[in-house]
Amino acid sequence: MLGRAVGFSTLAFRSLGLTKQVVFPRWSLVRVASLPFSTAENQTDTAVFDTLSRYKERPWEYLESEEYIERYGSHPVWADYRRNHKGGIPPQKTRKTCIRGGKVCGNPCPICRDQKLQIDYRNVKLLEQFMCPHTGIIYHPTRTGVCMKQSKKLTKAIESAQDHGLLSFRVPFMEFKLEEYSNDHGAVTKTPPPPSAQIGAPWYPWYDWQEPPEKKIARIRKIYKPYLKAELPPPVSCYRTE
Repeated sequence: MLGRAVGFSTLAFRSLGLTKQVVFPRWSLVRVASLPFSTAENQTDTAVFDTLSRYKERPWEYLESEEYIERYGSHPVWADYRRNHKGGIPPQKTRKTCIRGGKVCGNPCPICRDQKLQIDYRNVKLLEQFMCPHTGIIYHPTRTGVCMKQSKKLTKAIESAQDHGLLSFRVPFMEFKLEEYSNDHGAVTKTPPPPSAQIGAPWYPWYDWQEPPEKKIARIRKIYKPYLKAELPPPVSCYRTE
């Protein structure tokens, strides 16, 4: 965009003995800086930015938009996705992430390829696409094709949605036995003393002293004969016994 700026130059005009100041306009071309968001490309970028920011705050609105219905229809977002791998046997794990250094890699997963899909615990319709409607089990990443980073986000969002009551889940049935919660059980009553303690025996039989066999004693004496001390008579008690 070009604009104009007007300047003035003073000329001392002397003719016929007259001195007069005549002001002539001076025209100059000045390049004006382009205004932001003035081109069609910038307007498109602004619209995309506004849409992404709106879907980031309210992610469930994208699944109800005409753009989503035209692109996916009534199928899940991963229905038409095919993994790209070497050989005929696919790996047991998907790639770690599809976005490295701010750049999207080739053949991104169903979540990373669409920037308007936002994983959030409030986006129930998106989370239900990655769960079995009969059992409530989360589909394995090898079936849906999502990368491991998005798979962790999905698992965390589904658990958070279940905690907030947005997704239903089954509680496992447990049969309780009243015998285990009564006061008559031996584990909660007073432990009676063992029969061996009543007759003066140790609590466990291996705590009692057991005389070793004579053969083992003779064998040990023969092996360690040079190191054994001479057997001394028992010491005489210094206390007077009556």
